[in-house]
Amino acid sequence: MSVITQPTDVLRQQDPQMADVLAGEQQRQAAGLQLIAAENFTSKAVLAALGSTLSNKYAEGYPGSRYHGGCEYVDVAEQIAVERAKALFGAEHANVQPHSGSSAVLAAYAALLRPGDTVLAMGLPYGGHLTHGSPANFSGRWFDFVGYGVDAETGLIDYRQVQELAHARRPKAIVCGSISYPRHPEYSAFREIADEVGAYLIADAAHPIGLVAGGAAPSPVPYADIVCATTHKVLRGPRGGMILCGSEFAERVDRAVFPFTQGGAQMHTIAAKAVAFGEAATPAFATYAHRVVANARTLADALEARGFAITTGGTDTHLITADPAPLGLDGPTARGRLAAAGIVLDTCALPYGDQRGIRLGTAAVTTQGMGEPQMVEIAALFARALRGDGAKTRTEVTDLTREFPPYGE
Repeated sequence: MSVITQPTDVLRQQDPQMADVLAGEQQRQAAGLQLIAAENFTSKAVLAALGSTLSNKYAEGYPGSRYHGGCEYVDVAEQIAVERAKALFGAEHANVQPHSGSSAVLAAYAALLRPGDTVLAMGLPYGGHLTHGSPANFSGRWFDFVGYGVDAETGLIDYRQVQELAHARRPKAIVCGSISYPRHPEYSAFREIADEVGAYLIADAAHPIGLVAGGAAPSPVPYADIVCATTHKVLRGPRGGMILCGSEFAERVDRAVFPFTQGGAQMHTIAAKAVAFGEAATPAFATYAHRVVANARTLADALEARGFAITTGGTDTHLITADPAPLGLDGPTARGRLAAAGIVLDTCALPYGDQRGIRLGTAAVTTQGMGEPQMVEIAALFARALRGDGAKTRTEVTDLTREFPPYGE
């Protein structure tokens, strides 16, 4: 039986232009500090599944009930992914077909809501996602979103405001989750408020789900009717989404994913998700998840010592959001100077103001093997880069990352 080997060599021979692009991206990832909170490095096993012949297979439907023949192996792959996800998160049902986190949220809304329904979610200026009511997104066009915010002094979710808005607007669903809130949501408080007004509770756990898998964050599964998540970020799997729910919503969720919002499942990605779920069930991953949080807290403290204003006063997760205004910079300017030094991160909205801050995460650098001493060093690199010394700092960044190659030598 022949085995496909050395795909990069094949690509180099057949399409050297694209091979150069892939090689350049691999070098970019290895030579810089990848601090985008939504990114990570997958294992080689996950990459192997993504590049497998499962990408050739069309498989509309679900295991045992496909619209195409020849699904005997992909059925097994999806069943493995589903069972591993259920066991990992303690869920009664899992759907691993969503192509992305946004696709998972769309399916959750489709399962529970109808166009025009009122939904309560974190407002975009406070860290809400596009799928939480942006007018540029399907969510803002199809549903009546009401945004809750955070306390002006602490930066923490104002649960009294959530409760008051819920009673005033009587939403059909409440969404808890954010792209830039560095603290753990109080899922029990959201559940209580949802029950008070007869609303569904949807948890958008795209960012913390990997920490949940490693026991480094509380789980929304016991509280939410539906949990939407991504399989990349801290979870360290392929880019994609998933949905967890109780058995009472299983059929509605499955129909909302297929055939309502998606067609054929991406079976190579589903196989890669199964690999990632298996990795996340190991003690080594639990150690990793806790190290991610420890690194984030150390980095937040070190950045604060360098003059950054850290929102909420710190972090419970992999996320850090910071305001560089005390240094005389806005978020976009800071991001540009850091990028020139090989430090890659995002900007984000800051509560109660039009300015933008920076958002970063420690998942990828922790995967590389960096620890708390390196977080202190990274904060020093931030300070030098923001002073405009990009070229020298870039050399120091390269020296640091050379010690921690993402895929070994």
